[in-house]
Amino acid sequence: MSADPEALLNDLKDPDSNVRQVATESLWRRWYTQKGAYGAQILVQSQTMLDEGQVEEAEALLSKTIKGMPDFAEAWNRRAVLYYLQQRYWQAISDCEQVLALVPYHFGALHGMGLCHAGLGNHVAAIQFFRRALEVQPYSTLNERLILECTAKLS
Repeated sequence: MSADPEALLNDLKDPDSNVRQVATESLWRRWYTQKGAYGAQILVQSQTMLDEGQVEEAEALLSKTIKGMPDFAEAWNRRAVLYYLQQRYWQAISDCEQVLALVPYHFGALHGMGLCHAGLGNHVAAIQFFRRALEVQPYSTLNERLILECTAKLS
C-alpha cells in the first residue's frame, strides 16, 4: 500500500466522493491483507462458508485463525459479523472491542458496535458508536440514518 493510514483517514473526510471511495476500499484492502494472501484467503473462505450456510464451519475457521493470529483485526471483525448475523450481540461486541483495540479507526467495527447495541435495545450506546463511526467517515449517510432511527426510539 502506498498511502499510509493517516492519509487514507484524511481522504475519508474529503468532499469528493471518488476520493472517499478509493480511501474506503484501500482501508478494507489493507485490513483484509494484513496477514498477506494467506490471511485474505481465510477471510474469503470463511465468507464463502457463511454464504453457503456453513455457519459452524465458518466460526471454527475464524476462531482458529484468531487463536493463531490474535493481532489479525479483520479475522476478529469477520467473526463479529458472523455473531451479529446470528443475533449473538454480546459476542459480536466482544469481538468488535478486540478489533478496535487493534485498529481504533476501524469504521466497520464502530458501525458494528452500533448495530449490536441497537439490536439489544441499547439505543444511547448505539448512537455513541454510530457517532464515533461518523468521526472516521463523516459522509456516511447510513450512520446518520441509524442515529436518527435510534434517536426516534428514545422518544
